[in-house]
Amino acid sequence: METKSPNSLSLKVFFGHRLNENDTNLLHQCLELITQHFGPNFFVEFIDLSTTTNPLSALQAITSTLSRVGESKLSNALDHVLYLCTEDRELGGQGLSPTHPFTDADREKVRSLADSWLYASTYDTQIPGTNLKATKNRKPMTLSEKIFMHHVLPGSRTIELKAGDVVPVSVDWVLASEVSWKGMMKTINEVGATKIWRNDRFWLAADHIVDPRIEHVPKVKALIEKSEKAQRDFKLTDYKGKNYTILHTEFVRERAQPGMLLVGSDSHTCSSGAVGCLGIGLGAADVAMSLLTGASWFKIPESIRIDIVGEPGFGIGGKDVILHILGQLKRNTVAADRIVEFGGPGAKYLSCDDRFSICNMCTEFGAITGVFIPDIVVRNYINRRKRTLYKSSPLYFHPDNDAQYAETFTINLTHVQPYIALYPSPDNIIPIKNCSPITFDGAFIGACTTTEEDLILGGLVLQVGLQENLSLKNGKRHVVFGSLPITKRLRELGITEIYQDAGFRESAPGCSFCVGMGADQAGVGETWLSSQNRNFKNRMGKGSFGNLSSAAVVAASSFSMSLVDPSPFLEKVDRSLYKSLTRKNTISKQADAVVYVEPSVPKQQPSQQPLKAGAGVDQQTPGNHTWIISSRIQTLGDFIDTDALAPAEYLVECETDEALGQHCMEHTFPEFRGAVQAGRQVIVAGESFGCGSSREEAPRALIGLGVQCVIAKSFAFIYGRNQPTLGLLGITIRDESFYESATDDAEIIIDVYSRELTIGKGRWNFELDNLEIKMLQNKGLAEAYKKFEKNVFDNLCGDGHTEGPGMEGKSIHSSLAW
Repeated sequence: METKSPNSLSLKVFFGHRLNENDTNLLHQCLELITQHFGPNFFVEFIDLSTTTNPLSALQAITSTLSRVGESKLSNALDHVLYLCTEDRELGGQGLSPTHPFTDADREKVRSLADSWLYASTYDTQIPGTNLKATKNRKPMTLSEKIFMHHVLPGSRTIELKAGDVVPVSVDWVLASEVSWKGMMKTINEVGATKIWRNDRFWLAADHIVDPRIEHVPKVKALIEKSEKAQRDFKLTDYKGKNYTILHTEFVRERAQPGMLLVGSDSHTCSSGAVGCLGIGLGAADVAMSLLTGASWFKIPESIRIDIVGEPGFGIGGKDVILHILGQLKRNTVAADRIVEFGGPGAKYLSCDDRFSICNMCTEFGAITGVFIPDIVVRNYINRRKRTLYKSSPLYFHPDNDAQYAETFTINLTHVQPYIALYPSPDNIIPIKNCSPITFDGAFIGACTTTEEDLILGGLVLQVGLQENLSLKNGKRHVVFGSLPITKRLRELGITEIYQDAGFRESAPGCSFCVGMGADQAGVGETWLSSQNRNFKNRMGKGSFGNLSSAAVVAASSFSMSLVDPSPFLEKVDRSLYKSLTRKNTISKQADAVVYVEPSVPKQQPSQQPLKAGAGVDQQTPGNHTWIISSRIQTLGDFIDTDALAPAEYLVECETDEALGQHCMEHTFPEFRGAVQAGRQVIVAGESFGCGSSREEAPRALIGLGVQCVIAKSFAFIYGRNQPTLGLLGITIRDESFYESATDDAEIIIDVYSRELTIGKGRWNFELDNLEIKMLQNKGLAEAYKKFEKNVFDNLCGDGHTEGPGMEGKSIHSSLAW
């Protein structure tokens, strides 16, 4: 057979008679895929497969030939296919062996992998260059600013950015769960798109609801089918199948690299900050646009700095540290709508697993995201990866010494101790030793915030209790390991057996009790102690009460099913064993220092001058010179979360906005729906409206119910973006006099284009970004995409850069995507 490949090569392959007909056909298909994805050429290279007896060896011979003649794109793609074919299934491979005959299903797996990876190898990846020295005459920059500046879209780059600037940006990766993919797919279908930006930069994980125990349930089965269809339709390289990993776990362990910026349709996308990567959670429709275009937009946020000093005691991990921070600084306060940057001399004592837990819960802190300054700990962690593909393009940025932050705080690790976050808030923090006695109906160790190191320490604490013959009081005990690779390793270390001996029931990797939407749900009236990251009302199950702590605390408390200080257990844990099992921060004194780079900042051209806020935007809808909303008011309080606005149990079954609206505030304010339907269609709320998860179903439920506008003192970051993305007007007002007048059933008039509110004789002005106005004029981002397609963000952002007011006396921070 003759197959023509890219530059100047035609392969003449002689198969002989040692391969069976089906295996020969498989190789024919693989060779045809080369032609399909790379096109014809003319140089001839002969490959003799007459002595080959299995298709993997034959594919290896073809790969070696391509490598020898310099066809690196092709050979690298096929080499990776071979790796995936033979790698253990628990490590993300197919577990195929050259010594075992292939089934038809095996051949289809090989063909599908070859198709996906050959397709991926056709992309021309161009990463902006970096410098070893900073550009002259630029202001000092934070870590976030450097990553952001480096990744602003070409044509819209400027010498500096400041708070409030609106810029179009490109992204590195897109993340989604099977639940959020349902929402993303809805948007993609609405705009009629059939192709995505890149098939090798979409990390899709079936983890939120999907579980082997309930995969026969129609709604769960449908979610699995939709995810598998996405893999086929878009030739996805990184869908590992159901319950391979909790969304963020293996992505951070095996894909995220320093200097990247990614978006995900899940609020815990911030976990990637553990390795110096900016991961930002957005709504499903928002992320769907990034999947189609490879781009997004950001209004540059402020940043705060947390300097870490001191050394933690043994057994103190990242979960303890973030609970300490939440207790000291509180959620939705200093971090609200800001990026949190972590650094300082004490950071070297925190492993990447510790940093994962800390960054993971930055969303509970109220932040847009959290990120650690990448250092030698990160570099060693990245370098442990098997495949060069996933460790070959890190960019190590470091904040300038004189970079300014909105606020700066210091956390001393020597002061951190075991804590509990009491129901119903992650910042309701009390040291274990100071807490009144609490008894539990259930103990859960799991969720994305519980890392491999946490699971190992929890297991060793359980081992101490078992060795002391502690009795197991009646109660529910459950453990979920974060991924199949973690499960495999802990099984080999004997840790999984310890959990079993201690009465813990294990289920497949997934969100489990932390999301309370699938097979695992706490019962009405039950009180649980959990190592998950959220304990909002009804989070673990309707009518349940969740309390948060570390895996070590949960393990120590699981014997008596009452709150127990783990310190006596930790004193008896073999520290050297723990260190060897966790590979925790093993840094050689001779290790080379990390070489930090600077972003490339080209000179600003006259055509690239930023727009002033409010300039260059048509403030009229076509054929309509006014936009007036007249309604009555329904008031709500502070911290109205998305779990309340769109209860978890209805997310999958409700197909329309109207259906979602029928359950809005069902558990927390049942009268709300009737009030809106009776004419109170303008909502006036307090601080951090829409906090919690990233679910875009929250604004969709309000839209479906008939809400025309939400006015609040502040909006949670993701929810605040979701509103204009979906076409719902959101207005921020801080003036207390407005809230004195905005009472239930009061009449309000909103003149959108004039940016003016009227209640009785009172009038208040408000601000609305040009980009938000444009999205609202287009009835949301999806409708705008139908007009502008891949240029949608350039068009919405005007000339590519809308200038904001910046900060006076504070630092200036940017938020882009690469």
